[in-house]
Amino acid sequence: MNVEISIDAAGPIAPDLCPVRPLLDRMADKWSLLVIARLAEAPGSRLRFSKLMRAVGGVSQRMLTTTLRNLERDGLVIREVFAEVPPRVEYELTERGKSFLIPVRTLIGWLEANWPDIQRSRELYDKNE
Repeated sequence: MNVEISIDAAGPIAPDLCPVRPLLDRMADKWSLLVIARLAEAPGSRLRFSKLMRAVGGVSQRMLTTTLRNLERDGLVIREVFAEVPPRVEYELTERGKSFLIPVRTLIGWLEANWPDIQRSRELYDKNE
């Protein structure tokens, strides 16, 4: 399936006309990038649920579960359950998840390079409000 996406569209793009919009929404949500980043930093890009929850910080158990399920559904994360007492569950980035780090690192680089100017813009805006 070949999906053509244009950021030069004249006007809003209806969700039904842009099949990747739900994925863009997910990647821009509050937790997905943080979960992916924490898994990327982990040894073997793999963490137990409880360690991941601590590493992300501030996320509820329910929201982390939902985020991980969505990332697993999209093929960015795999979940492995170990038959132990108590059960142990670990999450790991897939090759697709690791490849997603390439544009994320580019975005982070842009943010870091532009952060001082963004801060100045915010200060100017706030003074004028």
